[in-house]
Amino acid sequence: MNVHQHAEPAAEYTRRLTARQALAQRLVRLERRISIARLVVFLAAGGVAFAAFDRHVVSPWWIAAPAAVFAALVLIHDRVITQRRRADRSVTFYERGVARIEHRWAGTGERGERFLDAAHPYAADLDVFGHGSLFELLCTARTRAGEDTLAAWLCAPAAPDVIRARQAAVTELRPRLDLREDLALLGLDVRAGLDPEALAAWATAATTQAPGTLRICAAVLVTLLVIATAAWHVGFSGPLPVITVLTAEAVFGMALRHRVVRVVHTVQRPGRDLGLLTQLLDRLERERFASPHLAHLRAALDTEGLPPSVQIARLHRLIHLLDARQNQFFAPFAALLLWTTQLALAIDAWHAANGPSIIRWLATVGEVEALCAFAGYAYEHPDDPFPEIVDQAPAFEGESLGHPLIPADRCVRNDVRLGDDLRLLVVSGSNMSGKSTLLRTVGTNTVLALAGAPVRAARLRLSPLAVGASIRLNDSLQAGTSRFYAEITRLRQLMDLANGPLPLLFLLDEILHGTNSHDRGIGAAAVVRGFIERGAIGLVTTHDLALAHIAQRPDGHAANVHFEDHLEDGKMIFDYRMRPGVVEKSNAVALMRAVGLDV
Repeated sequence: MNVHQHAEPAAEYTRRLTARQALAQRLVRLERRISIARLVVFLAAGGVAFAAFDRHVVSPWWIAAPAAVFAALVLIHDRVITQRRRADRSVTFYERGVARIEHRWAGTGERGERFLDAAHPYAADLDVFGHGSLFELLCTARTRAGEDTLAAWLCAPAAPDVIRARQAAVTELRPRLDLREDLALLGLDVRAGLDPEALAAWATAATTQAPGTLRICAAVLVTLLVIATAAWHVGFSGPLPVITVLTAEAVFGMALRHRVVRVVHTVQRPGRDLGLLTQLLDRLERERFASPHLAHLRAALDTEGLPPSVQIARLHRLIHLLDARQNQFFAPFAALLLWTTQLALAIDAWHAANGPSIIRWLATVGEVEALCAFAGYAYEHPDDPFPEIVDQAPAFEGESLGHPLIPADRCVRNDVRLGDDLRLLVVSGSNMSGKSTLLRTVGTNTVLALAGAPVRAARLRLSPLAVGASIRLNDSLQAGTSRFYAEITRLRQLMDLANGPLPLLFLLDEILHGTNSHDRGIGAAAVVRGFIERGAIGLVTTHDLALAHIAQRPDGHAANVHFEDHLEDGKMIFDYRMRPGVVEKSNAVALMRAVGLDV
């Protein structure tokens, strides 16, 4: 089943990987040959120079021929090196794709650990970030904006209409493997050189000039200088008009000096960053989308009907002209023409007109990359469907639910159904029988579903839910808190979530096991009752059979389920199948004996 499930994407990845490897090898050989050719031409140029200047047997002009060939080889060599590096990165792109399909991806991708927040109600409990995490599996984004967007989607549920829009966008992007490859390769350059925070700060910084009026004044002064100079040259007037205009230019320039210096000093880095971003934007501009959400994102790139690449190219021309003032022969003319002032005003006008759009461009790139991450997952897991989002809440109906971080050939699937008529499942079972994995399976698929991604299930139907989990809590020596205190603090947080606008899906593992049996029974029953009364649904696991009575509610909104195990040849065997009712035995003693403890 696993081979059949991944045959098509695996075959396509392997085909493309082989082609990229062959291309990279050809380019390496070509690069080596060009290097040898450069050396030969260089030596030939040396020989011609020796013959011309030492032996005087040929004209020195003969040196021009090998020099021209050498210059051409340098340009060709640079182009081949660029192509070879791109081919190498393509190889890495498809190697990682094959590794994800074969479940060899853990530890090879972006873990997103900078997004971990101990106060988040489920991120740490459901392995959303970190080594071997959901983020590492999904993230193919190569810009900080893409990573930030993907992390935000995994940390908060979207509205139903947004989820459906993302699903349609992912469906359209799923077969566009060339687009995902190009964005990944171009994004590496952007990630290496782009400072999105600095660019965003520059984009949102207020302009302190009145560009239109000041630019007109500068143009008028330069025009008057040209007219006065021409009139003096032909004898129509004396030098006084020229001196007057030059004085006016000096006063104008001094009045704007601090503002001009600020623009000149602050534009260089944003200009370079926008140059890197242009590659990604230009690639997106060439795509045409049918789904409304992608079409909206594509339209959001344009400013006054012009694509970003055109707008940024205009800024680059202005910066290039500004740099001309550094030419020592042009510098005197630049001073007379108010060159620096005029270009600084033009750049400031560009900033005023396009600054707000830069934030939109960054956000668009980030959202497209996040959608491409989901599309890549959907492509690599063709049997994982999109969930059905329903309006009636609360609802969670999953058939053949599996955990997406577990290899398909080892993933045991179970059905889970929660809603108005059944709000609570109390899951009992022995240690290592699969209780915690069931909680994470339900939670992880819910996170994927409410972010707009496919899920690991035969079918999933759910309503918008707030997810809260108490699965992986620890004591803190630095904070001076026990594991029990951390747990009750999290339960307080989840109770607040249950009072929010969305119904809560609570996932509680070994609830209150850090206290005595008497207090645990009273506290667990009260906590679960509080959640149910607030309209929440969820699962509670325990290996304490005394807590099974939590499900014995007269309203019928709760049920007991369990996992079983058996001892075979001194080893504990688990089938990880969820069954109705309460587990009737414990394996704690058997496990202790299995590891050699004398009990």
